[in-house]
Order: sequence, then C-alpha cells, then structure tokens
Amino acid sequence: MKKIVLFFVFAIGLLSMSFAQTGNAKAILDKVSDKLKGNTGITANFSYTTKDRKNVVRGIKKGIIYIKGQQYYLKQGSTEIYSNGAKSWNYNGENEVTVSNVDDDSKAFTPQKFLSNFYDKDFDYNLVSSAGSTYQIALTPVDKRKNFKQVTVYVDKTKDLVTKAKITDKADNVTEFTLSNINANANIPDSKFTFDPKAHPGVEVIEE
Repeated sequence: MKKIVLFFVFAIGLLSMSFAQTGNAKAILDKVSDKLKGNTGITANFSYTTKDRKNVVRGIKKGIIYIKGQQYYLKQGSTEIYSNGAKSWNYNGENEVTVSNVDDDSKAFTPQKFLSNFYDKDFDYNLVSSAGSTYQIALTPVDKRKNFKQVTVYVDKTKDLVTKAKITDKADNVTEFTLSNINANANIPDSKFTFDPKAHPGVEVIEE
C-alpha cells in the first residue's frame, strides 16, 4: 500500500517540478505544472498494475485519491491513508491507525517531497511521441543510484493532465498507473486530509 501512495503521488507531483532540459517536452510539462498549481484540488480513480520483466502481470489494485497542495487522501480496498502535510495517518480499515510526522529533512521517498520540488533538476527528459491523443515523455534520473531507471508519463493533449505513468526499475519490472475520472478543479475541504478518531469509535491510535 505504501508503494501505491509514493509512486502514485510521484506520478502526479512529478509534473509540478522543474527539469534540466528545454524544448517541446518542457513546454508540455510546464502546461501540466501550471494547471496543477492553479487548481483547488484533484480527485481521480486509479489502477495500479505491476508487471515483471517478461510483461507478465503480477498484480492489479484500484482505488481513489484526493490531492490538494501537499495534502492527500488515498483509499485502496479497506485501507485509507491521510496526510495534511504535517502528519500522516494509515488506517487499516479495522480498528487501528498509525500516526507519523511528515519529516521534510528525511531522505525517505515521500509524496510531500515530490509535491514540493524536492527533485528539482534531478531528471533529464525527452519527448518520445506525440502521436494520438497523448504526449509520451520519458524521464531518466540524473543520479544513477536511484532504484528506478526510467519514468514514462502520458499527457492528455486536451486536458494537459497526466493520464498514465510507467516506472521501470533496474530489473526491468514495471509499475504502471492509469488514471480515470480526473477532476482537476475539485473543491476539497482540508478536513478530508486529517483522520478523525471520533468517526471511528474504539480505534487504537499508534504513534510512531
């Protein structure tokens, strides 16, 4: 579940950063970035698919996500994850919630960092294709020590939004996200991103 959060928000938050290239790809990414920064919130359904190096599907999961600035809420199955930018709550859908602080100084791979330009100038990128209804842009990390070797994003030409992202690791395994029912102008109350114990009587709260 944690991988879903980190990589999914990475796929969206990636486009709010700056990158070390110029040209058509930059213009496309800039449009997406401007749209994300100017909206009131994003809601979307997503499917999360993992494939091995032989392109055999190893798992598919589906869920919903809400994003507003550095805040997010994600639900996949019975599990819910909340983050208001300062704290995160992982609710297991039964009777337990784990609370942790968001550490901006940590080297952890967190959604907040991807939504706040933490990886500024850490990628080279290239416009691979503009055929059809989407632009296909390949991004490679400048730091070759990263545990992935390429991220490919698909940008809808009409909506200026990412509709799919593929992350290829160094063993050629692929994590693929497909977004649907995207609302880039959702009005989301801040309360959506904070876990409310009163709404879950008897829940056990575990502080990390």
